[in-house]
Amino acid sequence: MILLILLDSRLHTPMYFFLSNLSLVDCVYASAVTPKVIEGFLTENKIISYNACAAQMFFFVAFAITECFILASMAYDRHAAVCKPLHYSTTMTTTICVLLLAGSYLSGLLQSSIHVSFTFHLSFCRSNVVNHFFCDIPPLLALSCSSIHINEIILFMLAGFNVVFSLLVILTSYLLISVAIVRMRSAESRKKAISTCASHLTTVSIFYGTIIFMYLQPSSNHSMDTDKMASVFYTMVIPMLNPLVYSLRNKEVKNAVRKVAGKALFSLGLVN
Repeated sequence: MILLILLDSRLHTPMYFFLSNLSLVDCVYASAVTPKVIEGFLTENKIISYNACAAQMFFFVAFAITECFILASMAYDRHAAVCKPLHYSTTMTTTICVLLLAGSYLSGLLQSSIHVSFTFHLSFCRSNVVNHFFCDIPPLLALSCSSIHINEIILFMLAGFNVVFSLLVILTSYLLISVAIVRMRSAESRKKAISTCASHLTTVSIFYGTIIFMYLQPSSNHSMDTDKMASVFYTMVIPMLNPLVYSLRNKEVKNAVRKVAGKALFSLGLVN
């Protein structure tokens, strides 16, 4: 998806700018987890060092949080495109897009630093076996023999802020978009607006549903086996689904795929 957007100038718009960064974030946080998980399944080598565990948790948490805010930025972009099409170019300027994206990344990196710092200052004396596929916050807190009350408060407050703020932006944007769609006279315009927004809503529903289930409950209510199943969705399934969801429902992406594929075949001499 990233390469496709870079190669086709017709996709050099704010919507695809955010989408390319969403794809990048998916790749990074999936790469922080998936290779080690696959290695564990294939070789039975499920050992990870203390420092590697901290690094894995840092990158995973940082880019998962970044995705929260990128999804909110994408909802705002869709609102500007559907509700104020005549002012879209002045609303979603390059500067605004870069600031929204920079804020998303900075928020992710800052919050992840806080989580890693507080988690790895705990004493782990119960066991050295993490009952999870990778180093995530809830299973590490379960291993601590120190008080985790402050950690739980920090986790709940930061995760709660991320989810509430992002969902507030998303739901407000889509409420206004729904009103604008109802007022549209052209059936074709309605269809295009709904198609564009449906892809984003699908991703939002899966991602936020899993995040709320995983992080907005006390550790005493966590079932590690259930958490393992849920983690598969946001570490492996969602990163694979996002490109499919956005490409299969988007004519511009389909046309770009045909154009890039045609150029590639022509350059290889496979077509005249």
